[in-house]
Amino acid sequence: MALQQNLQDLKKQVGNKIDEAREAFWQVSQDIWNCPELAYEEKKAHDRLVGFFNEDKAWTVDGHYKLDTAFRATWGRPGSNCEGAEIHIGFLCEYDALPGMGHACGHNLIAEVGVAAATGLKRLLEALSDCPRVKITVLGTPAEEAGGGKVDMVEMGAFDGLDVVFMAHPSQEDATYLPIVAEHDVVVKYHGRAAHAAAYPWEGVNALDAAVLAYNNLSVLRQQLKPDWRVHGIIRHGGVKPNIIPDFTELEFYLRTPSRRELPAIRAKAERCFRAAAMATGCEVEVIFSKNEFHDLLRIPTLERLFEQNGKALGMEFITDVSGSDGSTDFGNVSYVVPGIHPNFYIGSEALNHTKEYTVAAGSETAQFYTLRTAKALAMTALDVLFCPELMQRVKTEFSEIK
Repeated sequence: MALQQNLQDLKKQVGNKIDEAREAFWQVSQDIWNCPELAYEEKKAHDRLVGFFNEDKAWTVDGHYKLDTAFRATWGRPGSNCEGAEIHIGFLCEYDALPGMGHACGHNLIAEVGVAAATGLKRLLEALSDCPRVKITVLGTPAEEAGGGKVDMVEMGAFDGLDVVFMAHPSQEDATYLPIVAEHDVVVKYHGRAAHAAAYPWEGVNALDAAVLAYNNLSVLRQQLKPDWRVHGIIRHGGVKPNIIPDFTELEFYLRTPSRRELPAIRAKAERCFRAAAMATGCEVEVIFSKNEFHDLLRIPTLERLFEQNGKALGMEFITDVSGSDGSTDFGNVSYVVPGIHPNFYIGSEALNHTKEYTVAAGSETAQFYTLRTAKALAMTALDVLFCPELMQRVKTEFSEIK
């Protein structure tokens, strides 16, 4: 009972620590929102976040960590005499924007949540005379919207040594989990031969015909795809002038399946569609799958339950129907190497992600209450696993069983 009461007091205190610095967190979020940068180009966001952590000399900060626009900030209790194994807690920040739309997915708020949760937890723990051995790491992870910076960082060892990792994503509702599926990008290029479309079209090899056939092949293929598989794409380049037989076209498609284990099957089916179009039209074809594939999200029930309990204590209202979403994120890859949680949170708007309306909502002062409330819930969940070793062990057990 004493431990539980003490833990509840600590949870209240960590919320107070976050509130004390709310203006600083808000300014970080605004600076990122006001200067949207695309994947792997987030130089100003990187510098702003590195600068924030460098203001507190207790953090050890590594800019340009593993990737040019990634960073790492680490804090531990120096000379701690606390007993037990050190628990290494990670918080993740995202900060890339969408082309032509700015922060229409609210990644400025993801960065703010990570910064606020980690800072609040660190300021609480450093003031305690007695606590478990702990290390806190904040990782700045670029390029979630394109490329998959976390996939690169996993392969480079950035997540090695972490015991548990936390982040949260803005949405239209509070949810401990929304379906996250595996995904792989593919770019297809058709090379034909130009000719005058009216005078001697028979001299041409029509790359646009190949693109249209490929698109239609995939549309027909959907009839034979599993109900929870997804294929969607665009023609990025379709020619330059109606009276010129196009000699080059380019398509981009996303292929999604509920599990990473099914990606090879859908890739093979899609590639046959692309190559068949080239054969039918006489074009040459390049089928270029992206370097990184995104994995589905492994769920850790104990973390979800703890986050929901803490969120409800703060007034969050969680949805029970999680049948929607089916988006993808490179956090899925992280979930295969470190147990973690990726909840969604309401920001005070009914606007949908990836719309201009959501860009406005993500930069509004209204979103601040909900963003910091989520940061508090994450920090409180970190306190649960830090001060209750049996919970941390349960998280590790669930992770080992689900992998």
